[in-house]
Amino acid sequence: MDPVIVVGAGPVGLALSLALAAQGVPSVVLDEGPGTDDPRPARTAILRPDTASLVARLGCTTLRDEGMVWVGWRSMRRKQLMRRLPLGEDGAPAPLHIPQHALSRGLREAIAGQDLVRVVTGSRLDSLEQDAGGVTAHTRGASATWWRGSHLVGCDGARSTVRKLLGVRFPGRTAVERHAVAALRAELPWPGEAMLHRLPPWHGGGEEVSARPLADGVWRLDWLLPARGDLVTPDALVTRLRDTLAGWCGETPPYELLDTGVYTLHHRLARRWRVGRAFLAGDAAHLLGAVGTQGLDEGLRDVGNLAWKVAEDWHRGASDTLLDSYQAERRTAVAARLRAADQSLPILRGGGGLRTYLGGGARGHDTMLADGHLGHGPLGAPPSYPHSPLAPPYAEAQTAVGTPPGAPVADVRVTAPDGTTVRLRDRLGQGQLLVVLVAPGTGVWDRRHWMTAGVMPRLAAAVDALPVRAELLVTEAYPGASAHSVLLVRPDGHLVAAFGGVRPADLYAAADAARGGTPSEESPPTTPDRTANIN
Repeated sequence: MDPVIVVGAGPVGLALSLALAAQGVPSVVLDEGPGTDDPRPARTAILRPDTASLVARLGCTTLRDEGMVWVGWRSMRRKQLMRRLPLGEDGAPAPLHIPQHALSRGLREAIAGQDLVRVVTGSRLDSLEQDAGGVTAHTRGASATWWRGSHLVGCDGARSTVRKLLGVRFPGRTAVERHAVAALRAELPWPGEAMLHRLPPWHGGGEEVSARPLADGVWRLDWLLPARGDLVTPDALVTRLRDTLAGWCGETPPYELLDTGVYTLHHRLARRWRVGRAFLAGDAAHLLGAVGTQGLDEGLRDVGNLAWKVAEDWHRGASDTLLDSYQAERRTAVAARLRAADQSLPILRGGGGLRTYLGGGARGHDTMLADGHLGHGPLGAPPSYPHSPLAPPYAEAQTAVGTPPGAPVADVRVTAPDGTTVRLRDRLGQGQLLVVLVAPGTGVWDRRHWMTAGVMPRLAAAVDALPVRAELLVTEAYPGASAHSVLLVRPDGHLVAAFGGVRPADLYAAADAARGGTPSEESPPTTPDRTANIN
């Protein structure tokens, strides 16, 4: 069987190759560059707990070594502290902040120990063909050649060659936000806490500035600029930096400037994310980032959603329903995120008007912005897929738990088949469904005793009879679930359904729906055999 061709060696493409390898699928990563990433301290990635967990499962150790988990969040408006929120173990879930080059390096190091992934540097895609059995791609460069793959995934960024070769439109909005950014080493008054300051009271403070901590005493500062305005010169940026530090610290403290830049954010969404055996992911499929939303987060969620579906097709063949569900789920989720950001922008950035005089308006705006930066609410929370084509038909045996169908499951502690106790997230991404029995009291017994007691033999037999591979786990408790509830969880951690007790027929029907039904026979690709070459 041919490997999957992954075009693009940014964090999304590298993570996808590792996610496929974790499920026994080989891949070839076509990298235009030399195989290294230039250090740019001002270019950073903010990962929510779900995407940080995904990257950690893939073997990226730089999260631990070079990432910074925030301990708190504060919002200020002029001279007033509007909100302070503890994060981490004693508070809300905390984002992890890491330089993007460190993230990419960690993913490349994980690939170096992985036999199923081959990275080919200096390889620029210029044409591709599809047929009923796979995809053929041609690269130019020092080692120009044809590559044969079972599938192809374009993770090649905003100017995606794959998207252009597939003839997929990429409509949206240009220059939604513009930021000046600086990375520096300094001591600020709130170590480990991220801060968003709206309408800072000093001259030249602008409309908004944020400070977000990184490891080793480094901070990233972002100043919101007019979407279309004058160029920001290096001298002007340094003046802005010194005024900001003096405004926060009383006087400009010692600092070491590491990197600066100006970047513009666009909002775009590809019309199609699947064309035959070719897919789009990451910035090739969507661009977002205004009011705190994170494009890389969404790209990694694309990886979690797509990898198990491609792996299922690679190993056993999959229905079009399963493969089409990638676009149906992820494009809908990102479209909702973009819509929420676009609807928020006039409220948050408009200024003036009647709302200036409405009680609680400023505090509500700060909460909305915090949601985007911290990964809460419509602007940042992990997506749910309540209307997925993989949702099973309703059955009377289904029961309500604290997680709605289609939403990410809670990360409870579970007992694995080998008797060890792990987090539920640790069992994701292995290309199999998870069946979780809620059984209070089992934690005090050895697994070999309760595996043959109560409902376990019947449930184990039902799991063995499912139409797809599944792993049986046991937990002491799950939010909102009663004893002997049975949860069926997808490989990417989204709940398929929950049942009140052991219901073999209903469990089978739900598992069959989650795999998209019986795999269809191979059909011709939905695009012409050959697309236009890019010269």
